[in-house]
Amino acid sequence: MEHDIRYTYVTDIMYLKQWLQAPGMLQYFPMATEKEWEDAAQCWIGFCRWSCSLTATVGHVPCGIGTLFLMPYKKVAHHCLFKIIVDPKFQRKGIGASLVRNLKHLARNYFRLELMDIEVFEGNPIIDLLKKEGFYEVFRQEKFVKENGEYRARIFMEAKL
Repeated sequence: MEHDIRYTYVTDIMYLKQWLQAPGMLQYFPMATEKEWEDAAQCWIGFCRWSCSLTATVGHVPCGIGTLFLMPYKKVAHHCLFKIIVDPKFQRKGIGASLVRNLKHLARNYFRLELMDIEVFEGNPIIDLLKKEGFYEVFRQEKFVKENGEYRARIFMEAKL
């Protein structure tokens, strides 16, 4: 799908909130209540101040956001966590893969990072994409999430840059 990648604007938060609220989306994130996803969205979008967040657009309208959560301490500044979300209407169209590749490039070439990490929950469809993009499982924590009486593992994945 034809799309562009640009740095994230603070105003992109309205799209991030819409996507987090989309039916079924929160099962892939640790937030459960409106207060939790509001706080998470504010934190997530706040990283755009350091030009470490990218937004995918189609026709100048945001359709995905990927953000490097940079570490503030020198000893751990060689790696970062990242989060990614794609508008459900645009999933499985190459936008997530493009965001991941662009984030890896930004992390390696601009921030001089050595590793990128992501935490995903068992069953998340992004796991296959991450593996294709060079991520591998570092550890798995069983019964990390409990939702509607069902447990799911947390999977910590990493890519060397």
